Amino acid sequence: MFPKNTVLSDISACGIFGIITFSCLSFWGEIGKRGGIFDQKLIRKFVHINIGLVFLLCWPLFSSGIQGALFASIVTGLNIIRMLLLGLGVYHDEGTIKSMSRHGDRRELLKGPLYYALSITLACIVFWKTSPISIAVICNLCAGDGMADIVGRRLGTVRLPYNRNKSFAGSIGMVTAGFLASVGYMYYFASFGYIEVSVGMILRFAVISIASALVESLPISTQIDDNLTISLTSALVGILLF
Repeated sequence: MFPKNTVLSDISACGIFGIITFSCLSFWGEIGKRGGIFDQKLIRKFVHINIGLVFLLCWPLFSSGIQGALFASIVTGLNIIRMLLLGLGVYHDEGTIKSMSRHGDRRELLKGPLYYALSITLACIVFWKTSPISIAVICNLCAGDGMADIVGRRLGTVRLPYNRNKSFAGSIGMVTAGFLASVGYMYYFASFGYIEVSVGMILRFAVISIASALVESLPISTQIDDNLTISLTSALVGILLF
């Protein structure tokens, strides 16, 4: 926004992103408090899908170097602190707790939501916007995992033989959503000149989405939070492929 002063530009971008993030969280928090509009589990997944993808949308506002990555991660870093404070009971926000937890227990924020915030923050700092790996990690974590649950709950009548808690429909929904989101953001970032579009990159995104869905479908993802397993799988397979 201010080409001659990248610090001022990144500070401004950080402020804009902070307002957008706060608005999104407040919106879903209000929906959660009202009740009856959406099921609590569905609201939780809407938040799961929404925040990370909005985060990616805002990346072009920041400068391309490590300075931009650090400024971009400030808001998600503050959200990590917020999850810790809420989870530990230092302060209470009923709407946020309801919109981000499975059963309305504040202590749940110290697991999945905290791992989620950590994953997208690290993807930002480590890979940033010139790496397709950051796209793969966030898109499979947010769009992929979010749609796996939504599709699985509604269409998941046929269960996986090795994990009766998961369904073929949920896994297919995860692969499809994670892959399409990755390709969409590939074109989005390419329009700014951060990466180059190629058939090879599209195929690699497909492999990463399949690998992430496979790991998410395993029983281990129930024992170890899938926000961690999906992010680690996407990052590790991405490093191998890219």
